[in-house]
Amino acid sequence: MSVRFSSRVNVSAPNPIAQAEALTKREGVALAKLNDSNPTNHGLAPKDMPGRYEADPRGPRAAREALAKFLGGVNPESLYLLSSTSQAYSWLMKLLCDPGDVVLAPKPGYPLIASIAGLECVQTFDYQLRYDGSWYIEPVDIEMLLDTPQGQRVRALVLINPNNPTGSYVKQAEREALVALCRKRGIAIIADEVFYDYDLEPFAGNRRLAGETGVLTFALDGFSKMLAAPHAKVGWIRVSGPPQEVAEAQRRLDVIADDYLPMSDLIAERIPALLAAAGGQTARVRERVRANLATLHALLAADEQGVVDVLRAEGGWNVLVRVPAVIDENELVLRLIAEHRLTGQPGYFFDMPANGYLAVSLLPEPEEFRRGITALLSAVNALLE
Repeated sequence: MSVRFSSRVNVSAPNPIAQAEALTKREGVALAKLNDSNPTNHGLAPKDMPGRYEADPRGPRAAREALAKFLGGVNPESLYLLSSTSQAYSWLMKLLCDPGDVVLAPKPGYPLIASIAGLECVQTFDYQLRYDGSWYIEPVDIEMLLDTPQGQRVRALVLINPNNPTGSYVKQAEREALVALCRKRGIAIIADEVFYDYDLEPFAGNRRLAGETGVLTFALDGFSKMLAAPHAKVGWIRVSGPPQEVAEAQRRLDVIADDYLPMSDLIAERIPALLAAAGGQTARVRERVRANLATLHALLAADEQGVVDVLRAEGGWNVLVRVPAVIDENELVLRLIAEHRLTGQPGYFFDMPANGYLAVSLLPEPEEFRRGITALLSAVNALLE
């Protein structure tokens, strides 16, 4: 079954003038324009920005070529540059969903997807991640959702690889089953891979969904996590899948991108330098989070009560710490605030299936991290007295 695109995007046939312009462009003929209102074509660019502005909806060509080279020689025409993965979600919901349509999103998970979907008048259905010593996806659960009456309106499956906050990668067997299921049902995959390079305790065989050819796939990534720089507002979409569906998706996505034109040349010019720094910066952050995870394991093992543990985190830079379920999560965080001037995010923020969890960042300076975990253990033990 082919992916069905939304009716939001106007992709009607071009008028005769546009057709003639496209033909002359293909023939290598440059047309002068009576209506050329681009100031940079007429010697009116600011001194600090002397270049000419080329309105490329996918992002400046030179920046996409640099990114394509960094990603291992992918086709730069498969890439779209934008300001963030949040914006990417918004564009893709416009592309795939009419109002009232549905995307499937993981639970536990970050609440951002449901929030963006609401802004796009799109619904989210949760599929439950399961845990049996590590987190995993049960494809049968997703198939059962698709078989419900509302399941007929599902247009995309969101896979977070690795997920936040569970830290679980999409396993190879899961991937194969989900790609086959989505291809059969005409559902696109949106693969959020911003944490992919921060492997902690992974299983063998994980790989990116970027470049998947078995089903229409939109892989998201960006500098926010790659550089540990949330203020570096550069994200991208890589489109892959069956060639005919990719071509139709890009024809429509070009309309959306052309309407928004989000990538400033001021930012795009810095992309090659930021890409050059990416490897070293990712390695630096990976070293920090792995060291803090080792500290966390050591502190939990040394705690006399021994009632707090950490769920296996395969990747990312957040982990889930499990405390006795008799402790109310709100009470624990409120105690941390009152007695240790420390706050946190309880598990229910991420729709954890039960009480007794706290999301912990592995990013702090080592001593700050040690103090935070020590305070958490102290608060837990005090609440159990």
